[in-house]
Amino acid sequence: MPDFHGIKIELIDIENFLKQQLQLKEICQKILHQRIIKKSAQEHNISVTPAEIQALADEQRREKRLEKASDTLAWLADQMIAPEDWEAGIQGDLLAKKLSTALFSREVERHFAENRLDFERAILYRLVIPYEKLAWEVFYQIEEEEISFYQAAHLYDIDEQRRLHCGYEGIIYRGQLSSSGLSSIVFQARPKEIIQPVKINEEYHLLMVLEFLPAELTEEIHQEILQKLFSEWLTNELNYLLYRSE
Repeated sequence: MPDFHGIKIELIDIENFLKQQLQLKEICQKILHQRIIKKSAQEHNISVTPAEIQALADEQRREKRLEKASDTLAWLADQMIAPEDWEAGIQGDLLAKKLSTALFSREVERHFAENRLDFERAILYRLVIPYEKLAWEVFYQIEEEEISFYQAAHLYDIDEQRRLHCGYEGIIYRGQLSSSGLSSIVFQARPKEIIQPVKINEEYHLLMVLEFLPAELTEEIHQEILQKLFSEWLTNELNYLLYRSE
């Protein structure tokens, strides 16, 4: 039974809270994912050594600035877990990472090649205005060089962070724009061309691409693809497990 600063909390209370917050299903899925990973790791003779657990524990301590053993124990107590619980969590994370690498590291380059277009990038600026008439007025003002895109974004964008950054959205992958239908519009534009207002969810988006960047299999993208393939595999394994249990 968990003890929160001297107050006992029944396990049934935790379960009921998760139900009320619609979080119980997600927690159950994660528990089953953990079982699947452990079983598959055993089948592939994958294990985690104490030295590997210690190395990651030391890294986490440095990140949290836990310089002394007493600092670590105090932090663990505040998290309501024992050192063994922490180490078990680290072991689970390392096991999942090792398993994903063993199963899918050779598939990453193929996935990247088959979906290369999705990894093309654009340095994108965006200006979102809630009113159609104002959006077109701002568009024509930019076209006629009465105001720059950056000035307009600083003045009119509904998002505070974009206003502060004069419309800078970031380096965006083509695949990130697919759901909004903007990928073809953005990637057919010319660099620094102002794309006329596009209506999305009752708002009007003016877009500008500063520069296009070719698809490149960086370490970051490698890890993203690896995680995607592993997540899809976990979902399929869970579905199979649930099907067998029916």
